[in-house]
Amino acid sequence: MKHTIPEFPFTLDRQAIEKLLPHRGPIFACKQLIAKGARSFTGTANWPLDNAVIEGHFPGFPLVPGVMLIESVTQLAGAGLLSADVYARSFPADRIGVLASVRRCSFKRPVRPEQDVTFEINCRQIGAEAVQITAQALVEGVEVAQLETLMVYADSKQLLSTSEILRADASR
Repeated sequence: MKHTIPEFPFTLDRQAIEKLLPHRGPIFACKQLIAKGARSFTGTANWPLDNAVIEGHFPGFPLVPGVMLIESVTQLAGAGLLSADVYARSFPADRIGVLASVRRCSFKRPVRPEQDVTFEINCRQIGAEAVQITAQALVEGVEVAQLETLMVYADSKQLLSTSEILRADASR
């Protein structure tokens, strides 16, 4: 059952984002999302110092890995689309948005744990099941990264069967 889309802008907190996405644990750092339009969002992510990924990157000088910025912007875009975009909301429940490619990224300054990273996100539908995500990442108003990724909507059953095939191949 799909609910009607609230009037823009509207805000989702961490718990509301969790209801939209399957991600949990150290990979999930989404804190808040503001839907400014159907495909325009401002999101915030934050990684605690005791995050399992952060603890080893780098001991004595912990940094948020760039891949975590990439993952978070894609998660935030996915949550934004599922909450605000009529087209994305029309997919059956067994469809899931997955990161399909990292098109272009530049990291300009390091991000430390416990810093709020604000992402200014714009999405563009580029096919029936593909969305281009472009974003600027900022810490305290200073740009730390430019990110462009591609997210595709995949059948979750197909993803499960693919992972089973990969496991079987790995055990040979």
